[in-house]
Amino acid sequence: MQEFAGRVAIVTDTGIGLAIAKRFALGGAIVVACGIEQSANEEMARTAGSSGLALHVECCDVTDPDAVRSVIGKTVSCFGGLDIIVNAAAIHPFGTVLETSLPDWNRCMMVNVGSIYLLAHLAVPEMRKRGGGVIINLASVQGYACQRGVAAYATSKGAIHSLTRVLAHAPDNIRVNSISPGSIRTPMLARSAAHFAQNLSVEDAFIRFGSWHSPGRIGTPEEVAELAAFLASDRAGFCTGCDYRVDGGLLA
Repeated sequence: MQEFAGRVAIVTDTGIGLAIAKRFALGGAIVVACGIEQSANEEMARTAGSSGLALHVECCDVTDPDAVRSVIGKTVSCFGGLDIIVNAAAIHPFGTVLETSLPDWNRCMMVNVGSIYLLAHLAVPEMRKRGGGVIINLASVQGYACQRGVAAYATSKGAIHSLTRVLAHAPDNIRVNSISPGSIRTPMLARSAAHFAQNLSVEDAFIRFGSWHSPGRIGTPEEVAELAAFLASDRAGFCTGCDYRVDGGLLA
């Protein structure tokens, strides 16, 4: 389906964000994928080159206003506008409030929440020129029911739920929703497995995590990407200001 033909998207992050970028490109969108890790950016570039997708890779620190402004400007200049933003960039420090340093706390808030503000603040004027658009923010089930030892991350994801509702109030024909995944097979989950299940291999930890979900397994980035594709499409034209869980029944 070329449901996104003629649309231009910016997608941040190289985990779930990469799967979403690929899905949008498969749907006909021109996609600018932004990541800060060189190895992940190179993987995205290889994916785009081997598949022939309209997927362009930009190195971008999403906490840097100048870098974000540059990517938006380049996107609009090269492709004529901007229709879709997916904010998936995130970091996941471990620790309670007492254990988390102030720099780690502030960095988590700036990457996970502040970047969404920056993208909206700088990109909404471009979306207005197109008559509207779509913003999708990647939150987490941790924003609803957090485990111990992830104070900064869980707080940031709860803030994304609120920021999504705030952004949805804008009367600009811009729909804004968030997605809250459960356990998804990503490098971030692998790091969590290494931290919280040190007596298990990563794959064995994934099996344990999967047992907490109704299907008996963890999810895939592609499953999250399908929900993002729906929310970005005209099929979701009356969906805004909401959070959509793709958590395998974890919170049920």
